[in-house]
Amino acid sequence: MSKSKKKNVVASIGFGYVPSETQHHFMVVIPQGKNETVKVYERFIWQEGKDVQDIDENSPLHNQLKVVVPKWLWQRVAPYVAQEFNFRLEKEGFKKSKWKVGQNPVHRLLGKELVVLLWALEDCTDDSQVPVAIVNWQGLRPEERWWLYGVTNAATGRVNDRRGWRMALKYALLENPVSQKQLKQLDFENVLDQKIIYDE
Repeated sequence: MSKSKKKNVVASIGFGYVPSETQHHFMVVIPQGKNETVKVYERFIWQEGKDVQDIDENSPLHNQLKVVVPKWLWQRVAPYVAQEFNFRLEKEGFKKSKWKVGQNPVHRLLGKELVVLLWALEDCTDDSQVPVAIVNWQGLRPEERWWLYGVTNAATGRVNDRRGWRMALKYALLENPVSQKQLKQLDFENVLDQKIIYDE
């Protein structure tokens, strides 16, 4: 789909999610408090007409909690994810978006890519490995991220799983060496605008 005119922009919510096309999506729930955790759900239901979705964790058929990370970690990762997602969404004719406190719907494919990155970082206790993970994640094609999500989710996709492919993701994104040049090429300037949204 080509974005040649503004009137052709796809009417989506959050990061590329169109409820009329599918109920399958991911939901990133960002809390107000800085010491709280960010939760990411894979969802197979969408309640029409509700500004705030009911997320029942006791209904795994509809809502599956995939990963939980501390807010400080989310704030380090989120601007880079938003930057990449928005570049691709705009290219495909979707409107750009920003992370906000509360519920953030995400297109099912983009959600898979996000969860792959967060699974790799979920046990980090400081931000020293975050740039390495981002560089390695950015080095993967979307199709490779989807595949990694698929094989990891099949066996170790629950929120507290820490074995098998889940461990392999950590090694792949955190231990794969990157150069100082690659780290310096992270586009810090272009993500600064994304960092102000958490306090809105």
